[in-house]
Amino acid sequence: MSRKFNKQVISLINLGEVGRSFIALLPIFLNIFISIWAYRDSRSRGNSKEFSLIVLIALLAFPIIGLLIYLVIRRD
Repeated sequence: MSRKFNKQVISLINLGEVGRSFIALLPIFLNIFISIWAYRDSRSRGNSKEFSLIVLIALLAFPIIGLLIYLVIRRD
């Protein structure tokens, strides 16, 4: 019974090629999602299109630092 359990655990850990690809692409999709969210948030707060595009490009280029800066400078 213990060997059967071990095989099940190993099969769960072994994600396969599709699982590894998904995990590798997850940060990229998260970056795109956050960038689009910030662009839409900027537009909904009444900022100009130019400012919103700068936010979008900055977040695509510098995801973590750009998000932190945007959260600090956005209007309430």
